[in-house]
Amino acid sequence: MHMIFHHPLVSVIIPAYNAEKFIAETLNSVLSQTYKNIEVLVVDDGSQDRTAEIVESFAQKDHRIIFLKQVNAGVAAARNLAIQKSSGEYIAPIDADDIWDTLKIEKQLKLMLESESSVGLVYARSVFINEHGSVIGKYHKADDFFESQIVEGEVYTALLYSNFMANASVPLIRRACFERVGYYNCKLREKNAQGCEDWDMYLRIAEFYQFRVVPEFLVGYRQVVGSMSANYLTMAKSYELVWADVKQRHPEIPNYIYQWSASNFYIFLSNKSYTCGNNLSCIIWLHKAITKDSMQLLNTGLYRVLIPCIIKIFLKPVTSLIWKDHKAWLNFKQQFKQKQQGIKVLAISDMNGQINIESRQSKKLYDTVLQHRWSQVFQTCQTVLTPKTTIKQA
Repeated sequence: MHMIFHHPLVSVIIPAYNAEKFIAETLNSVLSQTYKNIEVLVVDDGSQDRTAEIVESFAQKDHRIIFLKQVNAGVAAARNLAIQKSSGEYIAPIDADDIWDTLKIEKQLKLMLESESSVGLVYARSVFINEHGSVIGKYHKADDFFESQIVEGEVYTALLYSNFMANASVPLIRRACFERVGYYNCKLREKNAQGCEDWDMYLRIAEFYQFRVVPEFLVGYRQVVGSMSANYLTMAKSYELVWADVKQRHPEIPNYIYQWSASNFYIFLSNKSYTCGNNLSCIIWLHKAITKDSMQLLNTGLYRVLIPCIIKIFLKPVTSLIWKDHKAWLNFKQQFKQKQQGIKVLAISDMNGQINIESRQSKKLYDTVLQHRWSQVFQTCQTVLTPKTTIKQA
């Protein structure tokens, strides 16, 4: 890795609410970054556990940590407070249960410094990690075709179609972006519609700035049963409010883009429901996804979720005698898979190159349709917004 000769300050912002279980691991991954010129602003959003005690113990040992507190006001308000109190030229958000590869900031900042000032955000890819910090899979899109793509440049329509950013812990953002487009949307929480604050921010930045990507797995996106991302109805409402605003600002974008986007989002919610063991909810979201876009019927991944859900619903009277809850089933499934396949627990530093990409032989038709669809998405971006979007093979 080449050294960065210009060393701008990077402000890492961490909203934390009842984060005692994972905040130490998150902070360790941040403080272990190879790029050292960072400040770390942790905002305790009215926690009622040992979050404050843990963060204060870290702050006593590392002067780069700035600990802030606020009455519980939500993740958007916590991020905004951290940004307002920060001093860095670049902002790097991370949620209090996620982790970073040690080279995450260094690689993103190097790319940012090599880019034009029109580039406002550099992102990376994510893998799922479980509650124990073990890698359990790559980030799955509603369309796995995205796995083979790098999306850069003017990405607004592509981002509208599918949140390829994946989560709130991936970007490195120029401070100037917030000065131009404003901060995270606190009004969503007031309407009981949290969940899409980060996607909303990415869209607003994409209206004025280009994006670039480090096409490596540098973020561990933790999957925790019972987390905010498992509140499906709240997230659905958040999505609908954000998209109502987008439609108002961009009526020129064809309606089919919004239809495809909604379908992809419902697939995402179905996967969340499946992960959390809510089989009926999973089936409902799948139905909504197909209603919005019948092309999803070609998606073989849909059936890998739908069929087990149906089976589990019918077999629940039996399986409940063996596994008391979904978490017990997940633990059994993970242990069984490791024993059968000899899978070793992966460290976050082992993410790149060690995650097998599923064979696409059984879904060539689906990929062909997706390739045509992505072409339409980017064509829309070129004709409706700007002509600078690029998409190339990884």
